[in-house]
Amino acid sequence: MKTHQTRNSQFEKLLSVRYSNGSDFWAAPDGKLGIDKPISTLTAMLVMSELRIPKEHEALSGAAELVMRAVKSDGRVKIAPKGSIYPCHSALAAAALCRNGYCDSEETKQILSHLTSSRYADGGWRCNKFFYGRGPETEFSNPGVTLLALDAFRCALTDHELVEFDDAVETLLDHWTVKSPVGPCHFGIGKQFMQLEYPFYRYNLFYYVYVLSFYRKAASDHRFLEAFNKLMEKLDQDGNLVVEKTKRQLQQLGVYEVGVVYNDANERLQEINDNISKFNIVLDQ
Repeated sequence: MKTHQTRNSQFEKLLSVRYSNGSDFWAAPDGKLGIDKPISTLTAMLVMSELRIPKEHEALSGAAELVMRAVKSDGRVKIAPKGSIYPCHSALAAAALCRNGYCDSEETKQILSHLTSSRYADGGWRCNKFFYGRGPETEFSNPGVTLLALDAFRCALTDHELVEFDDAVETLLDHWTVKSPVGPCHFGIGKQFMQLEYPFYRYNLFYYVYVLSFYRKAASDHRFLEAFNKLMEKLDQDGNLVVEKTKRQLQQLGVYEVGVVYNDANERLQEINDNISKFNIVLDQ
């Protein structure tokens, strides 16, 4: 097992490619914010949230400013000058902003308001783009998009306010039982989902358990507890989480690597345990 890097060294590697897409803050000259060649503005913001970069740092504040400029008056986020706008764009932008402490900006509030009012019938979020054709399985929200949106809301709202999204939480809990690909983008729960993946940026076991742990509805649900127990099986003999998978571009840059223990990941695990304890205390009263 490799020794983990310091946050500063990881951040330096991330900063080394801040101009690689042709403009500053990991953006393209035409304003694209989601191009991972090698790292996009939105991905960089998610990584910075895991590295605990202060929101005042010029690289983070500059990236956040680009994202906030991309917010339309109706709260949707246009991450490229041309092309359609999908719920995943808005959910990803909301998560990137909220996880870095920008919950109170007017632009973030606009995104969250839009997400609140644009839920699918089952309570989650769903893109109307059918890469795999239409079928019964596509008549559900997209679990990946729903997880990102719930991540944003858990940062912005109180425990009491989060109950508004119980139906969205239920869609994710139900998916733990169903496991088969659902939603237009066919999110499934299989071998890749079950790998210990870090940092948090897409649908996988660790991110799933982490986000759901903030929601009272999930905290004592047997499906959540089953997922939590699967995560706990990943602990090594010293009680640490060892990364089994990470974003390819981040590994190529050496920002995150497979086979490494990261204190940040262990801190996220402690947050999960704290959330479970908190809700158990409330439920026992």
